[in-house]
Amino acid sequence: MSIVLTQRVPAADPLPGSLKEEGLLDLSLTAQERQRSRHRFDTDSGEVVFLRLPRGTILEDGDRLLDEVGQPQVEIHAKPEPVLTVTAREPLHLLRAAYHLGNRHVPLEVTAEYLRLSPDPVLADMLQQLGLTVRLQTFPFHPETGAYHHEASPSHHHH
Repeated sequence: MSIVLTQRVPAADPLPGSLKEEGLLDLSLTAQERQRSRHRFDTDSGEVVFLRLPRGTILEDGDRLLDEVGQPQVEIHAKPEPVLTVTAREPLHLLRAAYHLGNRHVPLEVTAEYLRLSPDPVLADMLQQLGLTVRLQTFPFHPETGAYHHEASPSHHHH
């Protein structure tokens, strides 16, 4: 029997009412997979689950998913995946790299110490030419969801 998941409870929020978090199935997904709101996945232990979430839902590490009757079933985990980790000696160099990557609409994880993106040899070369250190690593990838991303809104537009 498969489980249909229709509701998301953000990691930071408590579950509604007296619902318990014990016995949740673990579902580890890459950053790209966490953007899918309607898909079939196998949990880490092999159970089949179907996402039927509102379109545009982006899942985050630690989110809990509930079934049609509101019972918690699954906890989302960010799966380690190949990424390019970009570091710089000067903060300004990291800012400049973020600007160039943003101009190309590259999904990007932004921190004060590093930038992270999916592996791309052309972008890696560009970043190295800008004087940045680029390392291929395997980590959970948490790209920015965007300044205009609102879960309730079915479409997005730039202002």
